[in-house]
Amino acid sequence: MTPEEKIPAQRFADLLLDMGTYLMASGAHCGRITSNLGRLAATWGFDVDMNPSFKGLLITVKDQNNPANSVTSYRNAPSHNVHFAGITEISHLSWEVWDNKLSIETVEKRFTKIKGEKGYNSFIIALAVGLSCAGLCLFSMGDLYNALIAFAGASIGFLIRRKIDNLRFNSMLGIAAAAFVTTLISGAGYRLGVGIHPEAAMATAVLYLIPGVPLINTVIDLIEGYLLSALNRALFAGFVLLCIAAGMTLCITLLGINNFN
Repeated sequence: MTPEEKIPAQRFADLLLDMGTYLMASGAHCGRITSNLGRLAATWGFDVDMNPSFKGLLITVKDQNNPANSVTSYRNAPSHNVHFAGITEISHLSWEVWDNKLSIETVEKRFTKIKGEKGYNSFIIALAVGLSCAGLCLFSMGDLYNALIAFAGASIGFLIRRKIDNLRFNSMLGIAAAAFVTTLISGAGYRLGVGIHPEAAMATAVLYLIPGVPLINTVIDLIEGYLLSALNRALFAGFVLLCIAAGMTLCITLLGINNFN
């Protein structure tokens, strides 16, 4: 099928829903989703109304030359897992469609390939997470021993969270468990008096759990007028912070740590 031939509205809607929910789950804000999918619609002669939320995407597709060729569909988004490389590839693909008038078959095949790309190995990510938290510990006046404690706590905590996610448990349970394990390791260092500022390790080791992408997207969606999505993202980020606090508080209480000196 060439770009000039008629594209069934349902087929086009299915493609938009696949791409839109993938972008949503990968950490794209609503404005980016709308602009990327809008390029496809403009190239292939469709009008599209989109109503994105945190959990799914509702779209209405209408053929500009044949109003009868229209459809309204909704699809739930998969589990959220930030993947900026995928977002960038879809953006590039949408511009290729705009510039080179690619066919829908080509786009479907390219998108299937993008979805099938494997992410980084969990141990590599854990290493990067640990190094990041260790660096933050050093910036917070911790010494090398404190940084090593932060590295161990963040790396092991991340792997615990990934394991729980792979078991298909609620993601909030994984966050709380990761916060508990990370605090257990850094808190043990505090109780044993490892380093000159063991409290720095406790404060920085859990920072990998902070929902930075949802918080940033909350502000962007709010500014761009996607109020429902902004509210959903804000509530999600707030609950993540609550789970982090719950995991840390439980562990600190069990360790008998009353304050940070």
